Formats: sequence, structure tokens, C-alpha cells
Amino acid sequence: MPRITVNGTDIYFEDTGGESQETVVFAHGLLMDLGMFDRQAEFLRDRYRVVRYDHRGQGRSARPKVRSIDLELLFADAVALIEHLGVAPCHFAGLSMGGFVALRLMARRPDLLRSAVLLDTAAGPEPNAAAYRRLNLAVRWLGARPVASRVLPIMFGRTFLTDPQRAAEREEWRARLAGLDRAIYRAVNGVIERAGVYDELNGVTVPALIIVGEEDVATPPSQAERLHGALAGSRLVRIPGAGHTSTVEAPDAVNRAIIGFLDDLPRADGG
Repeated sequence: MPRITVNGTDIYFEDTGGESQETVVFAHGLLMDLGMFDRQAEFLRDRYRVVRYDHRGQGRSARPKVRSIDLELLFADAVALIEHLGVAPCHFAGLSMGGFVALRLMARRPDLLRSAVLLDTAAGPEPNAAAYRRLNLAVRWLGARPVASRVLPIMFGRTFLTDPQRAAEREEWRARLAGLDRAIYRAVNGVIERAGVYDELNGVTVPALIIVGEEDVATPPSQAERLHGALAGSRLVRIPGAGHTSTVEAPDAVNRAIIGFLDDLPRADGG
């Protein structure tokens, strides 16, 4: 399995290859793994090299025994990954937690980026910290299964959760959340305790696409609107019928938004 050691940790990643192509790097959200971008990788792979990776502490990457896996560490991991693979400047797409990483890259290492796709994310500190701390305490001591049904409506929108034709898919995601290792609490702490980065965004020039599900309750459209206002020249796309996990809930709409954005950018070869 493809693994690399960067920034003092082992990172699991998947790479479609194609060194002559521009690269899109995908960074997943909290409680998820690179599989949340399966449909995007399949859609883009004929035109772009697609790299997806699991954040440390999640998926198949190493799980450090620390109290909190903070966002500054995940930012440093992303820098090291991009540099190690030699894919800069790349298009970096991050959902939720992955978006928190993308924003830090835009502000601090714009040399590594050709563009950024910010999905269901925000630039401020966590507004629901108290509620999430209570859920996280339960996960740490009891495991994820007892709280999976409470987490599902945070991660997914009402359309996905009530569509009878998607019952099997819904149960698959419920099972994945319920099966999370207790060690996930360390990654949750990092999200809960993150600092806002609005004060770093002034003057950022990296082209940005902001995507938000209209049913997102974790990072609602109002936060996407604020982020859109903070990033000069950014493009905002709202996805009807999608919640916080828009890449899974409405993959075709997300794919159309991404490819439309990428097609409008100048090509690396000048075309």
C-alpha cells in the first residue's frame, strides 16, 4: 500500500499517477478518510493526476498517541506531502478539516498551490465547540457506536438522510461512523481547538472555489458566504440537497462545479 514518511509520521495516500498532468490533491474531513472523494477521483483521473491522502490519526495513516492532533500539524503534513511527491504547484481540494488545511496553505504557502477548492468549510474557530466536546468525551470512553446516530445528522443533510432510495448507502455510512476507533477523539480535539485564520486571508491571491451544501449544519452556507467575502475573486457554489459531506451526497453536482472552475483557470502549459 502506498505510504510515505513525512513530517515525522506515516501517511497513507493513493495516487492515480500521470506526472505530465496537473495534480489535484484531496484532503478529507473529520471522521472520514480519502474514500469520501472516490467519485471525484474517478471523474478527474483522465485529465488530472489525483492524489488523496488520510490525515494523521485517521484512515490508514499513523495514529499518534497525543491528546490533540492540531491543525498546525496537519498543515505541516500537507506541506511535506506536496513537496515530497513533487506535485507543486497543485490544485488543493479540502473538505471541512481538509479545508482548514487548504486555507492555511493559501495564506502561508501559496507557492505550493495553483488553486484551492474549499468544500463545506470555514475560516473561523469552531462555533459548536461545547457540544462537540460532550460528544467527543463519549467517543473517548465509550467508542463511536453509541453516538453514531447523533453524529450522522451533523455529517449529512436531510435529503440524504430521508431518501428511501439511498437507504443502503446511508446505513453504510452509519456503520463506518459507528466503527471508528476511540482514538479518533484526538483528531476531534484538534478541530474543536483550532484557531481562526480570517486575519491571514487579507491579500491572498490563490484562485479559490468555495462549495457548500445548502443543508450543511456543521459549516452552514452563512459561513461559506463570509469566506467568499474574505477571499477576493473567489467563486461560490451552493449545492441543493446536500449537507456537510457534499462529495458523497451530491457527487455529480460537486464534480461539475470543480471541473467548471478548473477549466476556467489558465493551464500550466499556457493553454
